[in-house]
Amino acid sequence: MRENKKETPLMMRWTKILEPISIISLLGCGIWIFMGTPIETEMGFSQKIMYLHVPTVIVTYLAFFVVFAFSIAYLWKRDMMFDQVAKSSAEVGLIFCGLVLVTGAIWGKPTWGTYWVWDARLTTTLLLFLIFAGYFLLRAFATDREREARLASVLGIIGFLDIPIIHKSVEWWRTLHQPTTLLKVNEAGEAKPAMPMDLLLPLLVTMLAMLLFYGYLLFLRIQMEERYHVLQETIVKKEGA
Repeated sequence: MRENKKETPLMMRWTKILEPISIISLLGCGIWIFMGTPIETEMGFSQKIMYLHVPTVIVTYLAFFVVFAFSIAYLWKRDMMFDQVAKSSAEVGLIFCGLVLVTGAIWGKPTWGTYWVWDARLTTTLLLFLIFAGYFLLRAFATDREREARLASVLGIIGFLDIPIIHKSVEWWRTLHQPTTLLKVNEAGEAKPAMPMDLLLPLLVTMLAMLLFYGYLLFLRIQMEERYHVLQETIVKKEGA
């Protein structure tokens, strides 16, 4: 088994690049959304939370897909580097999944008249959050690092399988959520935007900014994880000397 004990200079460089870019991008998007985007006619000002809610959904999906992919890679290669990436992405993904639930509840109050209903999409999203909360609980109680990585990889793979269910829940069950509204297919079979461009463009830009922020958080967390394990091994060696 190979252990990655040195921080990758390329990753450190990208972390430093992404930090100012992602933060400035998010601040710029926030100003644009609150000052420059029009008020939606049906939902009013509360519609603006869409620009936070939808990008956090996209980042949550991506973060847990990274967990899924690197968990498979770990089980295949038994390289702790893959487990570190999976663990780091799961941590970021869990935070964003929590934001999805919170922003959805805030948006639900003016739209549905309540913060929470046991809607199919809400329930499956809550299940996703609980699975990955359990993922870290499992890691916290594992005594052997290889066993921790192996069991967490299995749970990370299983947890990701909830995401297709979340995505298709609006089609499989009766739900308050509407189907995806980014694109719609017309009678000619052409996919076109389902919302006006002055609403769609800031949403797409905010998605990009949020993805950059995810990249920054992921790289930062991986480096922290590497430093933690290097420090642990140094302590063990000193105690054994």
